[in-house]
Amino acid sequence: MKHLFKGLCLSAIALGTVWGLSAPASANQELTIAHSTWVGYGPLYIARDKGFFEEEGLDVELVVMEDVKTRMPALAAGRIDVAVTTIDTVLAFYSPEHPLSYLFALDDSRGGDGIVAGKDIKTIADLKGKSIAFTEGSVSQFFLSVLLKDAGMKLSDVNALNMSAGDAGAAFVAQKVDAAVTWEPWLTRGKDTDHGHVLVDSTKTPGLITDIMVTTNDMLEKNRPAMEGLYRAWSKAIAWQKDNVEEADEIMAKGVGGWLEDPAVFAETRAGIVFYDDAMNKTFMDPSNEGGILGTIKNAKTLGEEGGLFTIDAEPASLIAADIVK
Repeated sequence: MKHLFKGLCLSAIALGTVWGLSAPASANQELTIAHSTWVGYGPLYIARDKGFFEEEGLDVELVVMEDVKTRMPALAAGRIDVAVTTIDTVLAFYSPEHPLSYLFALDDSRGGDGIVAGKDIKTIADLKGKSIAFTEGSVSQFFLSVLLKDAGMKLSDVNALNMSAGDAGAAFVAQKVDAAVTWEPWLTRGKDTDHGHVLVDSTKTPGLITDIMVTTNDMLEKNRPAMEGLYRAWSKAIAWQKDNVEEADEIMAKGVGGWLEDPAVFAETRAGIVFYDDAMNKTFMDPSNEGGILGTIKNAKTLGEEGGLFTIDAEPASLIAADIVK
């Protein structure tokens, strides 16, 4: 009977191969994923609670690590298996000793981030010489730097003030700075003042402020089937979220928790982003697509090296694990 059962299992696997079905990752493959408290990571909890991880043979532990300066070193040290952060942030933690690979995109800011400015500031070029508050070393700085670069300017052309996104928004509302790089609710609060408006928001820069799954090259090579299973589970979660929006918000709010634990707040915040589904990932993660992740990596690498933040001796395309989404 034991031999018969084994034969049936092998036959099923063979049929799956013939029919083009993907075999799941090894049963009970454990993965620890670290993330901060953000709406874009909510589908991970759908994947957990709806059994999509389990369907892929994964036993996933989701851990909240708010500080990226804790999260990324933990990844390099092997204390976690996968981390979530923005594309530009990854480069600040890349090293020859601990090379990293981008796996797939999770979410993209589509209006959730932006710059509020005085009404006399009508273009990015008008920021020259103005006081602008933002969080140094964050994606807000990257966002501003790219916009300045496109306008033929640099950070040195503005009077930069280092503040958290919330403090930056509050400083603008109080008319203590000329402009601020921030997010909701401060974009709306800044716009609603008599002196302010939204100069630009992330609807104009798709693919620039994007959260990504990242792992070490060593982890990828040793656990490639698990990483492929992780991507399939994510894609299933996004498909399910689209068909079950209200229930999905409840699951995601409870899972992510913190300031997003209220489903209504979660839903309101979610309106400023877009989740990456399978079709979007296949386009975005294509190394031949200059308008996808490759372009964002190139921008981040150029600006980071010009600013003396890091030097990376690696081609941007080589950092993309493009086969994971295929």
